Amino acid sequence: MKMGNLQVGLIGIGVMGKHHARILNSLEGVDLIGIVDPGQSAYIKNLYPQLEIFAKPKELSDKKLDYCVIAAPTGFHKQIAIDMLKAGVHCLIEKPVALNYTDAQLIKEHTLNGSLIVGVGHIERYNAAIRELRKRILNGELGEIYELSFRRQGPFPSRIDDVGVVKDLATHDIDLAIWLTGHNFTKVSGHVINKSGRIHEDLVSINGLLSNNVIVNMSVNWLSPYKERKLVVTCEKGAYTVDLLSAELKFYENGSHKVSQETYLHFNGVTQGNITNYAFDKPEPLLIEHLNFQKAILGQDAEIVSLVDGIEVLRVADAVIKSSLEGLTVQL
Repeated sequence: MKMGNLQVGLIGIGVMGKHHARILNSLEGVDLIGIVDPGQSAYIKNLYPQLEIFAKPKELSDKKLDYCVIAAPTGFHKQIAIDMLKAGVHCLIEKPVALNYTDAQLIKEHTLNGSLIVGVGHIERYNAAIRELRKRILNGELGEIYELSFRRQGPFPSRIDDVGVVKDLATHDIDLAIWLTGHNFTKVSGHVINKSGRIHEDLVSINGLLSNNVIVNMSVNWLSPYKERKLVVTCEKGAYTVDLLSAELKFYENGSHKVSQETYLHFNGVTQGNITNYAFDKPEPLLIEHLNFQKAILGQDAEIVSLVDGIEVLRVADAVIKSSLEGLTVQL
């Protein structure tokens, strides 16, 4: 067991990096010792005057880190992660873990057969509503699951230029579909469009099938003027809805009460059931992610998104892009 605080570094202080810095700077048992992002030196010095700013990742790894958070653009993940792992540093890497499945496998080759821990920042797993839903799935409260339907959309984020919506946004829902059900994708088909003039897709429609025959649908885009993050689970007992932005979970029970007023049948169906809006604690997902990764580093029981999980997500994402390019369903 390590004595004293964990020594941690951060690479990249963009939109997500700023949140990582805030959490790490206040997290008990952790010393944030420096950040690699020379272009943000004024911002860093203003908020964190005690922190050292490094020009290159190697300068940070030379500080004998316990672990490093990699929040640089996706295209840099592979090389930074490999360099950190070669220096014996555990890594928490923002999702997606790499640009593609092949690059992610190269990262795995440097984990010393798993002795170095790599976590992937699929933060939606730590959303309180998702965790509440999964608890009810594991308890058998949904009965058989028929379909998962995801909607994830919003305005174009100008900060992203190395991947499209499949890798940046849809990977969240690919991971959730696998994690919630415990089953991998067996086939996927994807259709994309590009309306922003970039080389990457900004809208994708995905249809997939899991190994337990659950259908998965995803509608993901950067073209909507409003932000939406929703999941509907259609199941034997009714339907569960998750609003990931507000962390709300509702259950629409299958109807048992027959509606007698004929004028309402068209709008509400022949029967009506109870609607339950669940109440539960809603801690910040990023904080829970960091607390679990910290436990993993210390050898304690922890729930992290493993590198194996992140690799499987990229395998599916690559298949979606392949499907969109070739106009066919890809078998996994």
